[in-house]
Amino acid sequence: MTVQSNIPKLGARNTKQRTAVVEVLREMDKFASAKDIHQELQAREAKVGLTTVYRTLQSLSEIDAVDALHMPTGETLYRHCESSHHHHHLVCTKCGRTEEIDGGPIEAWAKEMASKFDFELTGHDAEVFGICAQCRAKAA
Repeated sequence: MTVQSNIPKLGARNTKQRTAVVEVLREMDKFASAKDIHQELQAREAKVGLTTVYRTLQSLSEIDAVDALHMPTGETLYRHCESSHHHHHLVCTKCGRTEEIDGGPIEAWAKEMASKFDFELTGHDAEVFGICAQCRAKAA
């Protein structure tokens, strides 16, 4: 297993368990829960505990190596993103397929609202949900 150098090391050493989590994330094309990632690791016979998966995902999220999507249910989903610049996501609510999208007018709106209420903008999240063409075709 090799991890590309654009994923920073986590802590003093990069363990086999952390490398395995990163590899699974890189190969998934959608947001996934810690439990989903753990199940995939078990299917690959990687010896990584669920607690380690949660800790690793939290660490990756804190250093912006992965994106975290906070669902209305309270569950957090994770995804390795191809883009290193600020972006948002278009997420299929049926299959979970995700597309990285530019914020466009959202960026200007966030700056305008912060200024209007005398806030210093430190960040924002905007995710767009819908049903992809493949899922709509399956339902038809």
